[in-house]
Amino acid sequence: MTDAFAQDVHHGLSSNPKCLDSKYFYDSEGDKLFQQIMGLSEYYLTDCEFEILHNYRDPLLKNFVNQDKSFHLVELGAGDGLKTKLVLRHFHRVKAHFTYLPIDISGNVLNMLRHELSRDLPGLEVRCYQGDYFDALDQLNQKEAGRKVLMFLGSSIGNFNQYDALTFLRELNQRMNVDDQLLIGFDLKKDPHIILRAYNDDSGITARFNLNLLHRINKELDGEFVLENFYHYPIYNPLTGETRSFLISKVAQNVRVGYLNEVFEFQMGEPISMEISQKYDRAMIYDLSEKAGFSVEKNFFDNRKYFVDSLWKKH
Repeated sequence: MTDAFAQDVHHGLSSNPKCLDSKYFYDSEGDKLFQQIMGLSEYYLTDCEFEILHNYRDPLLKNFVNQDKSFHLVELGAGDGLKTKLVLRHFHRVKAHFTYLPIDISGNVLNMLRHELSRDLPGLEVRCYQGDYFDALDQLNQKEAGRKVLMFLGSSIGNFNQYDALTFLRELNQRMNVDDQLLIGFDLKKDPHIILRAYNDDSGITARFNLNLLHRINKELDGEFVLENFYHYPIYNPLTGETRSFLISKVAQNVRVGYLNEVFEFQMGEPISMEISQKYDRAMIYDLSEKAGFSVEKNFFDNRKYFVDSLWKKH
């Protein structure tokens, strides 16, 4: 991981404009901070998806079972499984025939998830796969026979721009069999004020979450970032539906990263692009599914229509 992390940091900080890959937010401290973010009142996404998964547990299972009696429930970016446990508990209680296969880049969070599920849902078959999504899926496909229902929840697809989202979903499609399904979460376009508050909470946890990536560079790559020299700045474009988060350099400064034996120069006011969160409308969702080789089977909305979990089937 260190070499890949170092290479990506070097590439990002050498680029113009500078950027860092949001997948590296999730070390042990980042995991904790994101769990706190999901509990914030401003971060509506969690409540919306909780509502969907709670209200539609039975229809989801009916759609997942289809004509088969058993399936693999494969979660991409499982994290701590907070939302997924809603359906896992229900499926386990009604004795559905399934195996839970969580995938995550963080071994730390997978170990915690495995321990909690073995304690809370005894008898549930859980096999964890650590790594990037496609590498882990390739491993999984070699070891696990049977129909798959993939879950990509929490508006994770929004972390890609629209071009990269299509590329990602086409690659995902290639690793699926005919009749495999994908349950994918989309944050929907809405009042820009509501969206911006979700990425700029009053308590500053989202800012700490972004700044923690600089701390991780300091810790793992012998970096010399002074966190107080940067501030968190999100923007939202209501025309494109694109939310972006930046860290802005407060001063002109040079930052050395010892592991890379490099010094990176920052101008006062210079941004580091940290994260994208794309918002969608229904037309964009149907267009994306068709171009990626899927058909939309059903959409599950929260009551406010802020969010949708869309169930797709591979052609």
